[in-house]
Amino acid sequence: MEYLLKIFCFFSLLYSILQLSKLILKRRNQSCYMLAYECFKPKEETRLNTDTCVRIVLRNKNLGLEEFRFLLKTMVSSGIGENTYCPKIVLEGRETCPTLKDTYEEIDEIMFDTLDNLFKKTCFSPSEIDILVVNVALFSPIPSLTSRIINRYKMREDVKVFNLAGMGCSASVVAIDLVQQLFKTHENSLGIVVSTEVLGSHWYCGKHKEMMLSNCLFRSGGCSMLFTNNMALKNKAILKLKHIERTQFGADDEAYGCCIQVEDEEGFAGFRLTKSLVKSAAKALTVNLQTMVPKILPLWELVRFFAVSLRNGIKIRLENIRSVFFSRSSKMDKKPVFNVLGGGINLKTGIQHFCVHPGGKAVVDGIGKGLRLNDYDLEPARMALHRWGNTSAGGLWYVLGYMEAKKRLKKGDRILMISLGAGFKCNNCVWEVMRDLSDTNVWTDSIESYPPPSLNNPFKEKYDWIHDDYLGFVRYDHSRLKVD
Repeated sequence: MEYLLKIFCFFSLLYSILQLSKLILKRRNQSCYMLAYECFKPKEETRLNTDTCVRIVLRNKNLGLEEFRFLLKTMVSSGIGENTYCPKIVLEGRETCPTLKDTYEEIDEIMFDTLDNLFKKTCFSPSEIDILVVNVALFSPIPSLTSRIINRYKMREDVKVFNLAGMGCSASVVAIDLVQQLFKTHENSLGIVVSTEVLGSHWYCGKHKEMMLSNCLFRSGGCSMLFTNNMALKNKAILKLKHIERTQFGADDEAYGCCIQVEDEEGFAGFRLTKSLVKSAAKALTVNLQTMVPKILPLWELVRFFAVSLRNGIKIRLENIRSVFFSRSSKMDKKPVFNVLGGGINLKTGIQHFCVHPGGKAVVDGIGKGLRLNDYDLEPARMALHRWGNTSAGGLWYVLGYMEAKKRLKKGDRILMISLGAGFKCNNCVWEVMRDLSDTNVWTDSIESYPPPSLNNPFKEKYDWIHDDYLGFVRYDHSRLKVD
């Protein structure tokens, strides 16, 4: 009897070891690795310099002197330089009457250019792709964009495809989360995410100030990325996904309506960006980080913060954080909870690089102030905004490309990606760098000139005269305003 009991215990132990090993192997196969990414660089003839911007503005006969002054002020303070790009349809003056052909040409150029480069760079064939996710907020045709890609590259009939529409600037992280979830049930797979936006057919042609902002901020761009959970390809990976946190504030009416596509009273469609956007972004980012921080920082930092908090009597309350993120006041005297100084949480104990969505100067500066990031931390986002503008869901990858081109990313480093989007939502993720990275990628022809001596926009120097007081007492005549 004792002998049988020993045999039973032995086989039970063996079974437990096998099950544990199986579980460990399964979890290993569920890892999400990025093999490569390719950002889109538009053609030089679509470059949007100062004078070209003014010509586009002057074409809109609906605008008056005050609208011109508003646009000038916005462009000067946007943090965007003279080397961004816009759709051909806008440069040619056809934004008021876009065709479906125009939209397809715009999206095809971005998708196919980045995918061609991605396949060439990685030496993988389109027929090897198991998962395909495309996120474009403003264009959802029939057949779908994924079908268009499958037809172009003659992919397999069993490729898993998903189209994400209407999810705004943070859709790229949503798409990656989807790929990660699919990897849990599809072993040894390859997945592609295409993140971009269509601008030309959604150019706002009216005069509502809250809707003109999108024309000033958004520019052409996009990115295609290749992922895998195949451990045999681990040595080829550049990044490993460590954590994703998604926060959705769509149930809040104010947050839901702060960034929304509408028509103005004259029937012109566009995006309305309200003043409550910064408040909604603060809420979403705060709640997201409150959930994420305990999962990404070392235990000793959390213990240290807890001990210091008890000693100083600091109460961790949502409203304390809210008052700091995106604050426009320089007289704030409240201590931020995620303060890297004075006993607050120090994000840099677990994060070496901060990849902030380049949505606009106010957004980048607001996140930097709330998290107490320095100029070095914010430089990639500011330079990406200056060079490429807000390229919607593809913007994060221009920021990452800057970090790589500047040879900042070393093996073992961790990157926190922060993205905000309509809905209102905040989607953040953490990556681990798998090897030293130094590819100049889409920054090849400009990285040596960044950061520039000054980020001042030349609009102010060339067209500041529009603020002269005497112009307010005369009837505005478009024909009198000349462009150099």
